[in-house]
Amino acid sequence: MKEKEKEKKPASSAFMKPMQVSPALAKVVGNGPLPRTEVMKKLWEYIKKHKLQDPKNKRNIIPDANLKEVLGAQPINMFKMTSKVFAHLSDTSLASSRS
Repeated sequence: MKEKEKEKKPASSAFMKPMQVSPALAKVVGNGPLPRTEVMKKLWEYIKKHKLQDPKNKRNIIPDANLKEVLGAQPINMFKMTSKVFAHLSDTSLASSRS
């Protein structure tokens, strides 16, 4: 057995921190607050359920009416999609401290 066992690092709290979801994004992923990881998971479930990936180039997402409010009307590369989605998230602690 090893002298020192490595301690498991906890999951990055920044990704697991619940974030407030904008009304436009809530139409796709549901009401928040949700962690960013869960937002992306639900977003991909929505994209696959509604067959919004370009069949010729699966890296491109073709927004439907609900996604247009979040991603814009033009097809978008899945790697650029993340920054557009994260613009629709806000810190719940900041929102509650302003009240």
